[in-house]
Amino acid sequence: MTWNLGAGLDGRVVLCTGAAGGVGRAAVEAFATTGARVVASDRGQGPLDEIVAALPGDGHLAVATDLARPDAPARLVADTVSAAGRLDVLVNYAAVLRRRTEIDDVTESDWDDQESVNLRATFFLCRAAARQMREQGDGGRIVTVASQSWWTGGHGGSVVYAATKGGVVSMTRGLARTLAPHGITVNCLAPGNVDTPMLTTGLADGVLDKQLEATPLGRLAQPEDLAGTAVFLASRHAAYITGATINVSGGLLMY
Repeated sequence: MTWNLGAGLDGRVVLCTGAAGGVGRAAVEAFATTGARVVASDRGQGPLDEIVAALPGDGHLAVATDLARPDAPARLVADTVSAAGRLDVLVNYAAVLRRRTEIDDVTESDWDDQESVNLRATFFLCRAAARQMREQGDGGRIVTVASQSWWTGGHGGSVVYAATKGGVVSMTRGLARTLAPHGITVNCLAPGNVDTPMLTTGLADGVLDKQLEATPLGRLAQPEDLAGTAVFLASRHAAYITGATINVSGGLLMY
């Protein structure tokens, strides 16, 4: 075994959704350094093209898609395989957060917007990726993404978001059991508070300060703090880990 963080990823095709956001962009940059071919996906083609153009290595692709569309997950996997020839790793960072301080203010649209991307699209994207990996016959890696809210129920008006992320954790475990006989591992990355616009948009004054006070490491995570964990879960080093939820919260949660 080659003892580097990205062992086994050289030449592999990694599809990463939410790639134009802070944590997604850090992830695609990290995967590119391993020698993997990165397929970066998000809603806007322009930002993706800029990100992919700056990645080290060759053969990276930018594929814009709106995962809220019911047909998008299967189409994204098909487009990836058509362009790159195969799919070895799926990392699903795409997510929507609609904060509502009062639950009486939550609309059906708020629910649908978050559930459709955070939970429904995650399932159908994982399923489409798993079908391709089974067809290839040599296993694969799937990394889902939750947040500290799957455990806490969320802070700052994120009840619906937390519900979808709790679903992601349970779904990860079910997929891990189902796909293990095919050599496909499925694990979940659960970040704490990450310094991105998603964290602070719509957040009431004082909520973040309380979160930082409760975080033993005493700071917000930077997107790069999560990238190494995603690469590890996709690498050969994590070959015997499946169904796990990896806590990257700076000690805000301890489990």
